Amino acid sequence: MRLRHFSIFILFFVLVACQRQKDVTPPWTSTSNTEEQFDLSDIEQAGELIAVTMYGPDTYYDYRGYHLGAHYLLCERLAKHLGVQLRMEVCRDSIEMLARLEADEADIIVYPINNDSTLFGWKIGKNKPELLQELRKWYNPKFLAEMKDYEKTLLSRSRVKRRVYAPMLSKGVISHYDDLFKRYSRTCNWDWRLLAAQCYQESTFDPNAQSWAGAKGLMQIMPSTADHLGLSRDQIYNPEKNIAAATKLLKELEYLLSDVHDRNERQNLVLAAYNGGMNHVRDAMRLAQRDKKNSHSWADVRPYILKLSQPQYYQDTLVHYGYMRGQETAEYVDKIRQRYQIYRRSAR
Repeated sequence: MRLRHFSIFILFFVLVACQRQKDVTPPWTSTSNTEEQFDLSDIEQAGELIAVTMYGPDTYYDYRGYHLGAHYLLCERLAKHLGVQLRMEVCRDSIEMLARLEADEADIIVYPINNDSTLFGWKIGKNKPELLQELRKWYNPKFLAEMKDYEKTLLSRSRVKRRVYAPMLSKGVISHYDDLFKRYSRTCNWDWRLLAAQCYQESTFDPNAQSWAGAKGLMQIMPSTADHLGLSRDQIYNPEKNIAAATKLLKELEYLLSDVHDRNERQNLVLAAYNGGMNHVRDAMRLAQRDKKNSHSWADVRPYILKLSQPQYYQDTLVHYGYMRGQETAEYVDKIRQRYQIYRRSAR
């Protein structure tokens, strides 16, 4: 953490979701006469641009271990322009963000103005005239719309490189990998047909499948997850090693949800965590518990998975990890369960 002392602030620009081709420069205000500076040259020397924001669909959120949000992507673009790394940190509210900026623990804050989720401001410290000048030269009003379009492209299913197979190869045979599912399902003590149903949802049994976010192979293992599981990156497309790593991950997730005693319910929550992240699932479970629902039941937690895309929920103090694309995770679990019922009737 860099320790700097100065005051705020300069409002750099206001960005609107439906961005007009016109920049808006609000008035400048100041609360101090400090002359101390940690400006662009210092940021370049440190090799890091620090931005702070709040969770939200337009600002910053985690999606299957990948960071998204139009403003996050725009900050990444700025950092690349400056030739430095971006460190994005999340605050609970605008008061905390302003305090971070005043303590010079951040270079830029990105925050909603007047609680309008479509209107945002970028604010920097008064002691950064060089950074301000560079931002003015770099910034184009089209940038935000471009980042939104880019994000939509990333999230499009067409970005997943995979072939589509028939649901069943033949009578009683689900896929070419049934023997591997049967062998490695013992690692997590799952029905091999449930594992097969999950694999179909992840890759439609294509061992060369790759998502835009970098998930790879039959069970769509992220490279960082492969590192954690001890799966060599040059073996990540190997069907056996990919399935073995996935069942190891499922076992870990089961352990993290060991407080859920009903096996069927625990498996549903594990599937949700595999897709959407354990932290988001725990957020939804806390909200369910607060509302006197069964936080160990998928039927009761599922609605809160969906609600984590709404500000009144992802900004709740019980929620530690913010916005979630919950619709995708809810459908992920539901589709796997539906396919599993088909496989149970069709394969032994």
